[in-house]
Amino acid sequence: WLYLQQTKMEYEWKPDEQGLQQILQLLKESQSPDTTIQRTVQQKLEQLNQYPDFNNYLIFVLTKLKSEDEPTRSLSGLILKNNVKAHFQNFPNGVTDFIKSECLNNIGDSSPLIRATVGILITTIASKGELQNWPDLLPKLCSLLDSEDYNTCEGAFGALQKICEDSAEILDSDVLDRPLNIMIPKFLQFFKHSSPKIRSHAVACVNQFIISRTQALMLHIDSFIENLFALAGDEEPEVRKNVCRALVMLLEVRMDRLLPHMHNIVEYMLQRTQDQDENVALEACEFWLTLAEQPICKDVLMRHLPKLIPVLVNGMKYSDIDIILLKGDVEEDETIPDSEQDIRPRFHRSRTVAQQHDEDGIEEEDDDDDEIDDDDTISDWNLRKCSAAALDVLANVYRDELLPHILPLLKELLFHHEWVVKESGILVLGAIAEGCMQGMIPYLPELIPHLIQCLSDKKALVRSITCWTLSRYAHWVVSQPPDTYLKPLMTELLKRILDSNKRVQEAACSAFATLEEEACTELVPYLAYILDTLVFAFSKYQHKNLLILYDAIGTLADSVGHHLNKPEYIQMLMPPLIQKWNMLKDEDKDLFPLLECLSSVATALQSGFLPYCEPVYQRCVNLVQKTLAQAMLNNAQPDQYEAPDKDFMIVALDLLSGLAEGLGGNIEQLVARSNILTLMYQCMQDKMPEVRQSSFALLGDLTKACFQHVKPCIADFMPILGTNLNPEFISVCNNATWAIGEISIQMGIEMQPYIPMVLHQLVEIINRPNTPKTLLENTAITIGRLGYVCPQEVAPMLQQFIRPWCTSLRNIRDNEEKDSAFRGICTMISVNPSGVIQDFIFFCDAVASWINPKDDLRDMFCKILHGFKNQVGDENWRRFSDQFPLPLKERLAAFYGV
Repeated sequence: WLYLQQTKMEYEWKPDEQGLQQILQLLKESQSPDTTIQRTVQQKLEQLNQYPDFNNYLIFVLTKLKSEDEPTRSLSGLILKNNVKAHFQNFPNGVTDFIKSECLNNIGDSSPLIRATVGILITTIASKGELQNWPDLLPKLCSLLDSEDYNTCEGAFGALQKICEDSAEILDSDVLDRPLNIMIPKFLQFFKHSSPKIRSHAVACVNQFIISRTQALMLHIDSFIENLFALAGDEEPEVRKNVCRALVMLLEVRMDRLLPHMHNIVEYMLQRTQDQDENVALEACEFWLTLAEQPICKDVLMRHLPKLIPVLVNGMKYSDIDIILLKGDVEEDETIPDSEQDIRPRFHRSRTVAQQHDEDGIEEEDDDDDEIDDDDTISDWNLRKCSAAALDVLANVYRDELLPHILPLLKELLFHHEWVVKESGILVLGAIAEGCMQGMIPYLPELIPHLIQCLSDKKALVRSITCWTLSRYAHWVVSQPPDTYLKPLMTELLKRILDSNKRVQEAACSAFATLEEEACTELVPYLAYILDTLVFAFSKYQHKNLLILYDAIGTLADSVGHHLNKPEYIQMLMPPLIQKWNMLKDEDKDLFPLLECLSSVATALQSGFLPYCEPVYQRCVNLVQKTLAQAMLNNAQPDQYEAPDKDFMIVALDLLSGLAEGLGGNIEQLVARSNILTLMYQCMQDKMPEVRQSSFALLGDLTKACFQHVKPCIADFMPILGTNLNPEFISVCNNATWAIGEISIQMGIEMQPYIPMVLHQLVEIINRPNTPKTLLENTAITIGRLGYVCPQEVAPMLQQFIRPWCTSLRNIRDNEEKDSAFRGICTMISVNPSGVIQDFIFFCDAVASWINPKDDLRDMFCKILHGFKNQVGDENWRRFSDQFPLPLKERLAAFYGV
């Protein structure tokens, strides 16, 4: 029904009046709020795409039909932009040329909305690989910058800014003959333009090329910085914001050039962090965050701390708008259901098998849970969060030297009569917790009780931030006698878990999970009371907080372990969990946190979980099966079947691991009655690393629990394990390594044929620089175990791994795995004693790391040490043992008499 006419000469093209009216009618209808009308419009627009000159009509409405209202014209351009995105390669040549020339002729339209729309259209065409096929675009836009007409200059700059944002990489490549060599000096000239809008465009364009250290910019870096300084006091907020953004990026890229001016830059950023315009202040505040990561931070900022700290602290108050957005005046909202878009997607972290250490957990703590995360509903990043994050990193740079600048302020804030001020003080106290912990200790006996009191403040926002701050000091609280702080803190936090405000419930639940991790078995005396609260919360919580509650329950199970396995506790905890489990459908993502929670609970309850294990086991196997089937359909016919969400399968595999670990041999009948091993064979070959990672963890756990069902598959599994010993995927490699070790213990001498598939990779990994500790330890244990069952095959390579083997196992706790690995190394030494000679001191050190080895293992150590001493003779032994550090010497003498 469109009058169609294929012509080459673009200016001859005239729309058919009837066709034009129909398109305008459509454009009007698509602005209707009614969704049914919108859907019909969408379908018609799709149909119209079959007509070659439909897009001519769209550009005509955008650029020529000045009689129409602007929103309609702009909409026409945006529909054209979507067509360009979807079908540009199918546009006939005449249409493409017509659109391009119309764009360039109308970039200076008198309406800002139309100019912006044309700019978006230009950059969309450019990013479809058309920069190469539109050689006059950049020269033309650059020459339009010099136009006397403001609209033309602004429109061209707007389009250039969008192109710089979308196509920065190709602009800086040989493909286009390096246009930036001309463009960047050109942009710099406009930093001094009389129009604020144009100054802002100019800075924004150049900013696109800082982080990539673009050569064309680096040549003009001094003039760029000089021009930035000239704009420092610009009256236009957008310009100031872009200047701040540039300086923040230059910190990372060209610190050498900023250093001579650092004093002035810091002074400037201090002013800007207090800018009246919140967007400028936020950009400026990023400066402190970035500077704190630079080694020179400490020297550069030292003299400015007296000014900077009050500015950051001041930025940590909620603004009036924040409070409105957060509904800060609504105290009770627990009965209001959550809107679904408030619930953030959760990411499941797949299982990784790790060793326990003597200095358990001090070194590599997971700090990922206590970021400053107390107001997720406002635009995610704001001045309050940025100021708090900056104070947090600065506290880590200056440690206790920061306190003289903070304590006087804290005194005022924490006891202030205005709740907003008091709340910001509590946030400050939490932000400095990590960096200034040592220096804060003398004040904590007074502060912690004050904070515990603030947990019952009448303002919900004060109660919620207090939960977070107290969790940051949980480590100290737990180190004190339990009645002093732990018990009162726990009692109050449990009340907050049942608060009538949802934000407080959420903060309390997260804080309680942190407290559980720190307190571990200290919580055992209070278990009944804790479970009472958590179970009551089940009936009370809306959707979003339920997901956090699962986490608190799972963490409790991880923390108290088998102490949870009492009939009365199981009776309280399991019914509500199973009730939720039965309510959720297989495709509901809420299964993720619930499955993770059940995995922890099953591992803790051990045999106590038996009554619940069958339906749970069955459902996990079904989830894996469903996901694999869906993936196969999707592989065969991607257009017919959508790809499955593999997280369901990963979480299910991890829960099966938890069951195998908790139930041990009791899982045998469930495995016997299911096809789980066939499914695992497929999962181990999945292209997604997390799926392989979880299936190898399950393989190891099933090997320990019921090897009789795994053994028939070993010939199929071993080659796959061998190919996954690739340290590029750390966690996959780690779990595969661990599983090989578990299998070898069960296989014994029958492991022989498989040694060549894995040994070389393992020896290579243990000798690689920068291999993470967990992987090193698991690799050493597996090499030791392979040597234990097949010494003849492994011992010849002893010299190639003995040294890293000894250093990686000296720090792990005495346990079964360490035991079998050391038996293996002793057996290999007796087969190939010369393999250890050069590194014998490392072996001595590793032996001395045992606190109490089993008697027969101690005898093996004794035999090797004395054998070596007798072989070299007393004189040489004395010379050799003189190199030992004193503690090592004393230990070997005391334990082994050498």
